[in-house]
Amino acid sequence: LGDLLSVGTDRRIRYMISKGGSEALLQTLVDTARTASPDYDILLPLLRLLAKVGLRDKKFGQKALELEALDVTLILARKNLSHSQNLLHCLWALRVFTSSVTTGAMLGINGAMELLLKVITPYTQKHTQVIRAATEVLAALLKSKSNSRRAVNRGYVSGLLRLHQDWHSHDTANSYVLIRWALLLCLKHIANLRSGREAFLAAQGMEILFSTTQNCLDDKILEPVVSIVLQILRQCYPKSPLPLVTANSAYTFPGTRSITSDPPHVLTEEDFEEDGEEEEDKDLDSEDVKEEDDDLETDVNKLSSKPGLDRPAEELMQYEAMCLELSCNFKELESEAGDDLTFDETQYTNHHHIPTPVSLKGCCLNKDQVFWGHEREATAQTSLLSRVKMGSPHQNVQSKGFGLSSSGSKSPSIQPLIKEDTWDIDVISCPRMSASLTNSTQPKEIAELMDKLLQTHPKSMAFHDPYLYMAKARRTRSVADFTMMSFPDFWGHCPPASAQSMLERKCGVQRIKIFEDVRRLIQPNDVINKVVFSLDESWPLHDIASDCLQFFSKFESGNLRKAIQVREFEYDLLVNADVNSAQHQQWFYFRVTGMRTAIPYRFNIINCEKPNSQFNYGMQPTLYSVKEALLGRPGWVRTGYEICYYKNHYLQSAAITGGASGKYYYTLTFTITFPHDEDACYLAYHYPYTYTTLMTHLDILEKSVNPKQVYFRHEVLCQTLGGNPCPLVTITARPESNSTDHLEQFRQRPYQVITARVHPGESNASWMMKGTLEFLVSSDPVAQLLRESFIFKIIPMLNPDGVINGNHRCSLRGEDLNRQWLSPKAHLQPTIYHTKGLLHYLCSIGRRPMVFCDFHGHSQKKNVFLYGCSIKETLWQAESTVGTSDLSEDVSYRTLPKILDKLAPAFTMSSCSFLVEKSRASTARVVSSYCGCNQGPYQVFLPPKLRWSSFRFHPTLTFGTRELEEMGAMFCLGLLILELKSVSCSHQLLTRAATLLNATEESLDHHLQRIFHKTEIFNFNKV
Repeated sequence: LGDLLSVGTDRRIRYMISKGGSEALLQTLVDTARTASPDYDILLPLLRLLAKVGLRDKKFGQKALELEALDVTLILARKNLSHSQNLLHCLWALRVFTSSVTTGAMLGINGAMELLLKVITPYTQKHTQVIRAATEVLAALLKSKSNSRRAVNRGYVSGLLRLHQDWHSHDTANSYVLIRWALLLCLKHIANLRSGREAFLAAQGMEILFSTTQNCLDDKILEPVVSIVLQILRQCYPKSPLPLVTANSAYTFPGTRSITSDPPHVLTEEDFEEDGEEEEDKDLDSEDVKEEDDDLETDVNKLSSKPGLDRPAEELMQYEAMCLELSCNFKELESEAGDDLTFDETQYTNHHHIPTPVSLKGCCLNKDQVFWGHEREATAQTSLLSRVKMGSPHQNVQSKGFGLSSSGSKSPSIQPLIKEDTWDIDVISCPRMSASLTNSTQPKEIAELMDKLLQTHPKSMAFHDPYLYMAKARRTRSVADFTMMSFPDFWGHCPPASAQSMLERKCGVQRIKIFEDVRRLIQPNDVINKVVFSLDESWPLHDIASDCLQFFSKFESGNLRKAIQVREFEYDLLVNADVNSAQHQQWFYFRVTGMRTAIPYRFNIINCEKPNSQFNYGMQPTLYSVKEALLGRPGWVRTGYEICYYKNHYLQSAAITGGASGKYYYTLTFTITFPHDEDACYLAYHYPYTYTTLMTHLDILEKSVNPKQVYFRHEVLCQTLGGNPCPLVTITARPESNSTDHLEQFRQRPYQVITARVHPGESNASWMMKGTLEFLVSSDPVAQLLRESFIFKIIPMLNPDGVINGNHRCSLRGEDLNRQWLSPKAHLQPTIYHTKGLLHYLCSIGRRPMVFCDFHGHSQKKNVFLYGCSIKETLWQAESTVGTSDLSEDVSYRTLPKILDKLAPAFTMSSCSFLVEKSRASTARVVSSYCGCNQGPYQVFLPPKLRWSSFRFHPTLTFGTRELEEMGAMFCLGLLILELKSVSCSHQLLTRAATLLNATEESLDHHLQRIFHKTEIFNFNKV
């Protein structure tokens, strides 16, 4: 029988099991073993056969228990303690019996663990097969909680630690790694119990495993040992609450109820419930993680229902004033083009020419740097349509952040804007919002320094002016009443001359960082543990030792709640929860000063909430150096190394998680070597884009356009809860004349509605919106054609209050505004309420938007992708029993993403999703579909980094601000292609397109067909 089952596949064994073979073999074992003189010539082959069959029979342990084979095998093992071969065969059988937890528990009751511990001896080179088998059986038995408790009560933990130490110290040739691994596995199973962890700590298990593993970290042979040691250390590290007074945000907004009640920041008994086996953190790319099918909406009535109006119909008429383009005389509108800016605010405004998406709008060149732009001059003169997806606009790769040209060498020396010996970094790096620099309450020399500094601001920095920014900042209302401005937002940002390469992921970084965290516990005397910054207390910054870093975050979009110096060059940082909330800690933005160059500083943000992050896959934080900016290189760059994101020992309170216990915070750790001594550097989760930056940008844009060609109207959609105006922008082309025909033609243009930044931490969405706005008002022929074809209604920031106050996801009420679209209230969610009202109004007058799109960021996926809504795809994916053959659905929802997939190198069609989930029922994407947009509605997601597959030479580049802005332009081009390739596209539009693009209609059509095939766009029934 053994010979038959040893040949071929498992099919023979499974066939034998199905015919009762397991029971027959077990019964034979019982009968043979119970004879007066058992015949081992029969028993040994039988035990080998049982070990082979038991691996394929899921119920083998239960069958052995029912047939009393457990007791028989234990008796045989006890009789053969001095006969290694016989004992080895018994252990093989016991190993397969323990596949059932119930069977393992019964073996523990019958004394199996005591027997095994007699077999497992200190280090020896004899009978190692038997010892290995015994440790593996013991590890399997300890999966049972009752056996683990028994092991703790009988003091086995210290004995197992001594055995591990002995084998580790003597096995210098690493010949018995599997025995050492199995001993550690025993400890790991015991550590699943709270009592087991306590016994492990009492036996100094942390110190023992930490010390025995230090010399093994780089040995690949010992990889299994190091891995399981790491798991045990993480399991047994004492759980503790965050070092905060309360989990709630340091800021509260009066007049609204906090969504999360204020929990006392102490851990209760339920937070320490017995947890199951803790798995090692999965290091999987979240790009491959799919939505859970059980969240899909399968109710056809809900999917196809059209909810009624959520307000009185007459209330919609208030939005008529936001669509003046449909009724007003354009001579009247010309007189309304200005805004309420005073001359003092606009006298320094940068009325810079609006560049095309790939022009040199961000390089801030001076005379010594002009050569950087030569490669782009020709590119800037060509139409966007001729540059789509046929090659990268950036062929140079920049691997480092500071002062590197496209070749990777140091950029030419640049004269400082002001003499370096006059720099006062403390003053310059975070200027006050003084009404007038020269008339401020600051000392005269400081005011003169700032005024002189402003006069040196590079005029080539497009769409930015620090004077105007300062004026706008004074009007911005924050919960904390900020009086300081961050230097990067005040001074401006220029993207690097070339794209930065993605950080190459270094193996073993996470492991090293976790061991360093464990070192704090076992060597507490090495830990400084000094608070150097805190929003919760009036910290006397002047008392802080000069040898440590100083932190600051009390400026717009800033988020840092507490900084603790752990070691000389290591700091634990805690970010603030969203206002009126105790959650959503992810976004960070703060200033750090007092650094020394050539010193690696480690920063640990210890209260992140997301279970994984692109920081594990090459993403880096962004850094802005004030000294670099003063040297003529202002800009955010990706920086940092030894970056990883992992679960830590800080436990979330059950009161915060809604009653769920056992949830942990995560640590983002990174190391930075700063470029200058005594610099002031800003660090951020992603490229910041503040509300004041947006308002400054909109004003400069409005004053930069040609009013005879571009209709640009900037108005207020509503006031936010915090008292800030939410901007609404209308962009289109002015009619050719005031004739009736031209006005009627103008008013029949379809609407496109675009929104962004409902989640404050998704600043990449604002950079894409910036590119969209700049392109739409540019002189590019495609932009001109877009303006002549559509009326764009743009709400560039749906959550201004959240952005201003440094939130990651919520409004001032602690609500996720993208979950409030079903029934928003004007006094609670004003921006959502009025955006939805505007959509309803457009639909009510027969002007439903052609496309509604909401720009988002995504922290865990790569590349740009799009989410839409499809009833049929949702039902198919959910394998719903409801027939879909009778459902009619317009498949054109796939048109725009297919176009973008052809246009934009960063767009990935395979990441798009059109499924409707129950948990997304109140989002803009789902709710606005009821308004009946011709296309969409969509959510476009922007990654923190990308894998740009069309780069032939540089396949992995970071997604910088220039790439995000270009994606905004590409999105606009996609809208044009969508119209030009549609069946309903008028001959007149095609004629205008051909004229504007300097081509005949035939050559235009040929050019479009070269990029897109009609069959790829319209034959969706086959998809």
